[in-house]
Amino acid sequence: MGRDPRRDLLAGLTVAIVALPLALGFGVSSGLGAEAGLATAVVAGAVAAVFGGSNLQVSGPTGAMTVVLVPIVARYGPSGVLMVGLLAGLIVVGLALARAGRYMAYIPASVVEGFTLGIALVIALQQVPNALGVTKPEGDRVLTVTWRAVGEFVEAPNWTAVGLALGVAALMLLGARWRPAVPFSIVAVIVATVVAQVCHLDAAAPIGDLPAGLPAPSLGFVDLSRLGSLMAPAVAVAALAALESLLSAQVADGMTVGQKHDPDRELFGQGLANLAAPLFGGVPATGAIARTAVNVRSGAGSRLAALTHAAVLAVIVFAAAPLVSKIPLAALAGVLLATAVRMVEVGSLRAMAKATRSDAVVLALTAVATLVLDLVYAVIIGIVVAGALALRAVAKQARLAEVDFRPDLPGGHSDEEHALLAEHIVAYRIDGPLFFAAAHRFLLELAEVADVRVIILRMSRVTTVDATGALVLKDAVEKLNRRGIVVMTSGIRPEQRQALDSVGALDLLRLDGREYATTPEAIAGARAHLRATGILAAAPPAAEEVSR
Repeated sequence: MGRDPRRDLLAGLTVAIVALPLALGFGVSSGLGAEAGLATAVVAGAVAAVFGGSNLQVSGPTGAMTVVLVPIVARYGPSGVLMVGLLAGLIVVGLALARAGRYMAYIPASVVEGFTLGIALVIALQQVPNALGVTKPEGDRVLTVTWRAVGEFVEAPNWTAVGLALGVAALMLLGARWRPAVPFSIVAVIVATVVAQVCHLDAAAPIGDLPAGLPAPSLGFVDLSRLGSLMAPAVAVAALAALESLLSAQVADGMTVGQKHDPDRELFGQGLANLAAPLFGGVPATGAIARTAVNVRSGAGSRLAALTHAAVLAVIVFAAAPLVSKIPLAALAGVLLATAVRMVEVGSLRAMAKATRSDAVVLALTAVATLVLDLVYAVIIGIVVAGALALRAVAKQARLAEVDFRPDLPGGHSDEEHALLAEHIVAYRIDGPLFFAAAHRFLLELAEVADVRVIILRMSRVTTVDATGALVLKDAVEKLNRRGIVVMTSGIRPEQRQALDSVGALDLLRLDGREYATTPEAIAGARAHLRATGILAAAPPAAEEVSR
């Protein structure tokens, strides 16, 4: 995508409109207030845009980080959160210098889906007190706080708050289906605020006074005597900041052609952002998947869009603080309730659950652990269980957990294979299980293919395919097709079809009849395709059959 400053400026403005209620809401939910959310969006958003490794990433406060921060605020107070953010920034910079970014690619897709589902549930539950119009009860466990909030509501119902929260959420969800390009989050918040002011709804508590500008940078919150007790939560925050930011950057890459983030530089930028945000009273930040997706869909092509988003929010902080302060807390709760609902991709969850029994178990376990324990433990548990189940499947197949990925290239191969290469056809034989770790190596290998018009994937020796392997295979085929390279397959086994079909990879491989039972049939199909496109002038002499 070429650079277009006007398009980037418009994309940044659009993202800022979407980000404003989210920044306010996540700031309130974290326990540090709406001003902390705005400061994070402005400062961390600008720093990460300049120093990060993605041209399209938008950073700021997120729901996942808020989930981690709530118990930290309850235990250590606001100053403790600021120090945790500073320490987490140092840790993330250290991860970048250690070039740890590349290892994030090995997290199984089932863990990511379970993690996202768990976060959505926690975010929704966190909004219950404000949506019900009750004071947030004491406690750092979301299920306990929600139960107490419901009890207080039963004793003294506040239907005004409930109506505002549900109205905002409904307008966002229905409006997004009706006119996806319209930022209904800000529209819904404006409508709720106007209704609350005109109708004098005293039961709808507002955000309250906001400072007309960012505070002066300060290190007054630093207390070295608390370093030991804060190190564990800082590690958890750093792990989440790294994980969510790289996942978000990966999503942005997948939505575009020609954009690829640098994972280590992205970690470096996020580390600097988390070093800067606490100085201005901001909470820890990460790359924000929803805002990044809006940025990409709005046509952003460079970092200017993310910088514009931060600048627009800064202007709002300085110029519109009195108006923003009148927004009802229940309206922000409605925004985050709708956000939580939209985070859950039902089709993706269904596909992952149908792929294999192991993927379904890992997804469910990760989601429950996210809800009951915390996010970092949930990811660790998901990865460990996914690895154990993968090894168990490999052991049952009595094969090594490694893909033997063999391109038919010059050097000791048969004359028939050299003939194929001369015709711009290359055949790859995949041996062994296509699991989450080996699948990424598979994609990297395919990405290096050059001067080829047709790739034949010989899959008769693939023993097992999990959901991540199927997703990576689908992604590889889509990227190769965008480069004008046709992908054909041979020998797909019946037991592989369920995982491939669940994520849509099988439909892609069947496109225009590109799936064949045997390799010789695939070779004949490749030659027919090249003749039809004029690359081969005439049918070549018959070659000896290549074994399946």
